[in-house]
Amino acid sequence: MARYASLYGLFLLQRFKVLLEYRLNFFIGASSTVFVQAAGIATLWVVMRQVPSLNGWSFDELLLVYGLLTASRSIEHMFADNLWTIGRQYIRSGGFDRFLVRPIDPLFHLLADRFNHDGIGNLVTGTLLVASAWASLGIPLLPLYVLYAVLAVLSGGAIFVALNLLTATTAFWIVESVPVTRAVHEMHEFAKYPLSMYHKGIQAALTWLIPYGFASFYPASYLLGRDVGWLAWAGPAVALVLLFVAYRFWLFGLRHYSGTGS
Repeated sequence: MARYASLYGLFLLQRFKVLLEYRLNFFIGASSTVFVQAAGIATLWVVMRQVPSLNGWSFDELLLVYGLLTASRSIEHMFADNLWTIGRQYIRSGGFDRFLVRPIDPLFHLLADRFNHDGIGNLVTGTLLVASAWASLGIPLLPLYVLYAVLAVLSGGAIFVALNLLTATTAFWIVESVPVTRAVHEMHEFAKYPLSMYHKGIQAALTWLIPYGFASFYPASYLLGRDVGWLAWAGPAVALVLLFVAYRFWLFGLRHYSGTGS
């Protein structure tokens, strides 16, 4: 573990050296997602100006849900964005083979090969939204609550990574896995709002099938004192199970990888 942590630090250092060769591009990339999220928040604000309560949730409460999800997504965006390009950039070109002849885990190498600085903007935006909503809603600044929020974001990030890994692994068979990954990934848009406002079928899907609800709705409900039972604490367990399943599926796909012949 220490070896891989040290290796990742070296990969990250080299990545930042490359990115900072063009500092304006780095700044634009890191801040661009802030403007994208700002547009989404502005849309939410316009809607809430007309409908002050959305299924019993106020604007500040919705910002807490939105912020937790955005911060969770930023982890996948920064550290696992390379999963999106595995088929197009590595498998189709034959470049994936180099991961198989080096003395480190291929998945680690794939993830470490590219840190996406665009995700920094999502992390900053999500953190600011959570902090603003926290203050506006008067949530007690207790160590337990702060640790819970941090754990919820990390668990949510792990869920994003696991779902992307599950779908990206299909590239070993179909090469271009982006449509599959996107179809699942875009479901997180539903989790920007309280699950309680949806049909029970959608609630179940976002809890057990594509569990983005554990990155936003359930932790937000706990912090707001809304009763969601034991589901408020299930996020870390769901993330671990999903990561295990995704990694086993990755190993299965790796065993069946035969290249594209290019």
